[in-house]
Amino acid sequence: MRRGLVTVVLLSALMIGTAGCTAMGGSSGGSSGDSSSSEVQSGQDAGGAADDQAPGAVEDKDSAVVTTGRMLLTTDDPLAAADDATKIAVDAGGRVDARNDNAGGDGAAAQAEVVLRIPADDLEDARAALKKLGELEETSFSAEEVGATQRDLDARITTLRTSIARYTEWLGTAQKTSDLIELEQAISERQSELESLTAQKRDLDDRVAMATVTVTFMSVYVPQTTAPQNPLEAIAAGWSAFVSFWSATGIALAFLLPWLVVVAVIVLVVLWIVRRRRGSASAPAPAAEAGAAADAGAPAASAPAPAGAPAESQEQHDAPR
Repeated sequence: MRRGLVTVVLLSALMIGTAGCTAMGGSSGGSSGDSSSSEVQSGQDAGGAADDQAPGAVEDKDSAVVTTGRMLLTTDDPLAAADDATKIAVDAGGRVDARNDNAGGDGAAAQAEVVLRIPADDLEDARAALKKLGELEETSFSAEEVGATQRDLDARITTLRTSIARYTEWLGTAQKTSDLIELEQAISERQSELESLTAQKRDLDDRVAMATVTVTFMSVYVPQTTAPQNPLEAIAAGWSAFVSFWSATGIALAFLLPWLVVVAVIVLVVLWIVRRRRGSASAPAPAAEAGAAADAGAPAASAPAPAGAPAESQEQHDAPR
């Protein structure tokens, strides 16, 4: 039973892959077959309905385009213009996905930005209405062809649904616990993949059906005049500058105060050390001076003897006479 179930599972996987390729490739073949049958049917109609349409009027039903755009406009009141843009989108059957407002002030320009989702069929009318809300400065739009992606998602979703239905049928006839576990795991994996693909398909269909347009409104920047216009304004400006100067000075001193205290302590310590060294160097000086004075006094006391010696010798020299 287990080998037979494995064989059935392998054959099912092969059939699923073949069905996916057939679904992807069959869309072009099916469309050509449908067009041929429609041409035969139109040829058989007595009214000749095919003659009522122009040769290039038939639209490609497999085409899918995602349109995105951006517009920049200047206006006197950006916030009011953003409200008008929101109304245009809502009236066209769309919605607003995001909005950012900035009222400006202090010389800054006001600004408002809205992300609009507008039905693709009404995009041109909405663009014309949005251009009237201000002076258009910049605009850019792009279109991305996603028809192949859309058809691929459709084919994969169809294949997964068929596979899940087949595995569910096998689950009802399985007898062994191991087979039940394997089948439930396979169904769970395919169900998770199916939900992911379905979410991608919904998002893609929404982007195809609704164009995304980001509109930015800005006011004209007018720089404010700062020069005084009369003597009173000049006096007020001078007083404001005076107060600002001393306020800034006080703030600077308050900021530097801890550093000044530390520097002052270091300077005092250095001065104290220098004075102490000078005092210790000048202490032996009196004793040295006293010794020098004593040495100088001894010769001074004995100095009169030589002066008297010539006198005595003179007396002795005069005596014989």
